[in-house]
Amino acid sequence: MNLTSHSVSRRTVLFAGFAVPLLAGCQHLPRLSSQKQVRVDAPFDMPSISLPDFAASPRFVITDFGAVPNDQQKTSAAIAHAIAAANAAGSGVVVVPEGEWLTGKVHLKSNVNLHLEKGATLLFSERPGDYLPAVMTTWEGLECYNYSPLVYAFECENVAITGQGTLRAKLDVWRIWYARPKAHMDALVALYHMAAKDVPVSERQMTTGDANLRPQFIQFNRCRNVLVEDISIIDSPFWVLHPYLCRDVVIRRVKIKAHGHNNDGVDPEMSQNVLIEECVFDQGDDAVSVKSGRDRDAWRIGVPSRNIVMRNCRIKNGHQLMAIGSELSGGVENVFVDNCHFDHAGSTARSSINNILYVKTNERRGGFVRNIHLSNVSATQIAGGVLSVETDVLYQWRTLVPTYERRLTPIEGLHVSNVTVGDAKFICYIKAEAEMAVKNVSLRDIKVKTERGTPVFTENVQGFVNEA
Repeated sequence: MNLTSHSVSRRTVLFAGFAVPLLAGCQHLPRLSSQKQVRVDAPFDMPSISLPDFAASPRFVITDFGAVPNDQQKTSAAIAHAIAAANAAGSGVVVVPEGEWLTGKVHLKSNVNLHLEKGATLLFSERPGDYLPAVMTTWEGLECYNYSPLVYAFECENVAITGQGTLRAKLDVWRIWYARPKAHMDALVALYHMAAKDVPVSERQMTTGDANLRPQFIQFNRCRNVLVEDISIIDSPFWVLHPYLCRDVVIRRVKIKAHGHNNDGVDPEMSQNVLIEECVFDQGDDAVSVKSGRDRDAWRIGVPSRNIVMRNCRIKNGHQLMAIGSELSGGVENVFVDNCHFDHAGSTARSSINNILYVKTNERRGGFVRNIHLSNVSATQIAGGVLSVETDVLYQWRTLVPTYERRLTPIEGLHVSNVTVGDAKFICYIKAEAEMAVKNVSLRDIKVKTERGTPVFTENVQGFVNEA
């Protein structure tokens, strides 16, 4: 089956509530009949989330398909065969029993739950060649063909990863790739130019030469009804959990510990109706970062991230509790963070916490940010502050590539309340463009015991309410 952008772009359907490609081979699959509805209270109209229910589904144990401890080839093949069998049966639970199991890439299918029993570890290969052939994926908001994510689901419905077990990435090679040498940066520059010029995604092949674009650990790409529950994830080549163009996603009681480069915990991107709850984040980057694509690619796809709730989570480390952007060109709206707390105790890494809520964009992004709420949060010591908004964040891209088209980002409706911090540089820092002010910001019941800088700084803000 040809998965090039030419073949899928000519044939789109209304899937997951918005238009995305749908493979012909998926249209007549048996459907999982049992689903659960999750209702979430939020300060906006949050739809119920539909989740797959595998309680009555048959079990497919990987050892019955030839999995052998310490034999990556046999275990990888067994997992693939078990997933295919569960999918063919209409629904099924693929069981990874106790023990350590070496594996390469895992590609999920519709109506399948990958279940890791307590004491089970899937240890993923460090060899990039084990994640070929290339698949349709993304790199920091740009679509391309790259190494397969370690766990990958493409255009699936009713898919889950559950259980008390652990997914762990061997970092031998990925750790070297963290350095991002010139050849890697040159490849990213080439990808940026291809996206800006609307080069078909099928022609953006990023596994050649020394491009070294690290894959995500887990990516759900264009999926619907997704559940990730109870598992632990250790180490990652790149972003850890990446729902991309998905609808109805629950990530619950997941423990993530990953301190490599770009190791965000969860990156919902152009996804809608997402619940992240009761998770523990110990990150080398942001705990949660809501994104919606970069520049022309996102304008072409035209799907915002919407209706995202993060609640009852614990953050042991990470750059921000909640980041929005800078890849937000499709727009971000209706985000609610509630009852989340920083707790560095027990983390093996030096605290790297910057801000609690951080919105970042630049003149190339466009999109929008609106209706963001954060409440009932506490932290001990943070390097930045409670709320930070910056509209000129370009990092190394400022000099690496030109601005093809200038589009500013309207930002409106940022509401922060009931936050307690022991030590911070500031309460609020907002620096917006003179030609596009940030609008409608409210701070209520913010308590910072020790402030190391100017408590509140605003530039080009309209409708600012400070009742901290």
